[in-house]
Amino acid sequence: MTYSVKAIKEVVLTGHDLTLEELVAVARYDATVRISEEAVQQIVDSRAIVDSIVNSEAVVYGITTGFGSLCRVHISKEDCSQLQENLIRTHSCGFGKPFSRELTRAMMLIRANALVKGYSGIRLETLETLIAMINKGVHPYIPEKGSLGASGDLAPLSHMVLPMLGLGDAEYEGQLLPGKEAMERAGIPVIALQAKEGLALINGTPVLTAVGALALWEGICLLKLSDVAAALSLEAMRGIIDAFDERIHSIRPHKGQLDTARNLRTLLKGSTYVTKQGELRVQDPYSLRCVPQIHGASKDALAFVKEKVDIEINSVTDNPIVLPDGDVISGGNFHGEPMALPFDFLGIGLAEIANVSERRLERLLNNSLSGFPSFLVKHSGLNSGFMITQYAAAALVSENKVLAHPASVDSIPSCENQEDLVSMGAHAARKAGEIVENVRRVVATELLAACQAIDLREEQATLGKGTKAAYDAIRKSNAFIDYDKDIEMFKELEKITGILEDGTLLEAVENAVTMDV
Repeated sequence: MTYSVKAIKEVVLTGHDLTLEELVAVARYDATVRISEEAVQQIVDSRAIVDSIVNSEAVVYGITTGFGSLCRVHISKEDCSQLQENLIRTHSCGFGKPFSRELTRAMMLIRANALVKGYSGIRLETLETLIAMINKGVHPYIPEKGSLGASGDLAPLSHMVLPMLGLGDAEYEGQLLPGKEAMERAGIPVIALQAKEGLALINGTPVLTAVGALALWEGICLLKLSDVAAALSLEAMRGIIDAFDERIHSIRPHKGQLDTARNLRTLLKGSTYVTKQGELRVQDPYSLRCVPQIHGASKDALAFVKEKVDIEINSVTDNPIVLPDGDVISGGNFHGEPMALPFDFLGIGLAEIANVSERRLERLLNNSLSGFPSFLVKHSGLNSGFMITQYAAAALVSENKVLAHPASVDSIPSCENQEDLVSMGAHAARKAGEIVENVRRVVATELLAACQAIDLREEQATLGKGTKAAYDAIRKSNAFIDYDKDIEMFKELEKITGILEDGTLLEAVENAVTMDV
């Protein structure tokens, strides 16, 4: 998956067909961005409608009125531009650590893709400034906390806009600089916002969508890697392959279940480690036998989330909406609820992957369950081996259970009760991202333990085509631990976590076999 995304060098924004892969290519691998020729006229026409409203001094929310509950206050033609700058200055009150470089780029791209649709009334030159920042690597300093996912992501997006005005801070070429200096070094002129433009830039869901979308991408990769981990654990424990027979899955044809069973058969093809039903035992425990049902359910959950992400990254989510016929309607497309629930579901689906991975890890380490030396070390007692890796994995699994509590069931009214039910979608997305990090570490731990267990087996056997590719990639990173004395285990865990995170392991497997999501 990583190699195909790296191959994307340019993304053309139409507002209609941005993909998750393109989003990752821009966010993580610095693919360049440009506006499609067809979209330019849409942007210009939309702006002309806003200019007409300002010139006629018609009363239209956010253009010639204040914001939120202050929509009752009329703003004069002369003050329309100042209104927009004031909006950015006052709304940029986020808190906490800054979003990462790649998350910031994803937010900027999603906002730009919404604006090219021509329903927001922004000037072409303002949008081009935002795109120039993406292409030249000016990344605003955006604190991660402060969004209710209500009128969109108002606080964090205001921080995104500050450097466009020569305000705030931004990262450029590895340095955090005052926004004005960052723009000057990149050769991008700062702008003065005109009517409607501040609102067009900050009223929407690109922050919560970006955070959730990149968590989704990582989750999709982790679902494949969890199949790899399960397959290696099956080989280590001489698991029964009959449980993955297509005939039994075709009569309960959930797509994720079918895909997972197929992945396991593909990964294990040619393996002489796996056994047949009745050869060594009649049944395996659920954590081995029910991998298609458990992993598959999470895959189905993520497929639902992806459907919603695909819609949202190509949607208009600001307010008011400037329609091509000249009507300007104040609605609620900025509301984060359509994504808050899916991102809660994303966290739940991924948490379950860590749950089952930790159970397989326990089976590998527990002498009474596996038959291996306790904690996968030959001289246990003097050496603790992998003992505490299970403790650490259990801690992450337990933390995930807290993080998986849905954010979307909460609401705190805001803006003098004008915004009386909010989505908390940004919380849902951020929690899903934290769960991803925990799941990756748990799956990495299982992979390392499974390879250690395989190397402790004395009989000569052959790994499957896919699991052999995974084993070889892991052994390039982490050698077999032939204990004379205990080692600094966290260093081994960091190495294997690294090859999951950078895509090295999944790429090695997918070069050998074809896997389904």
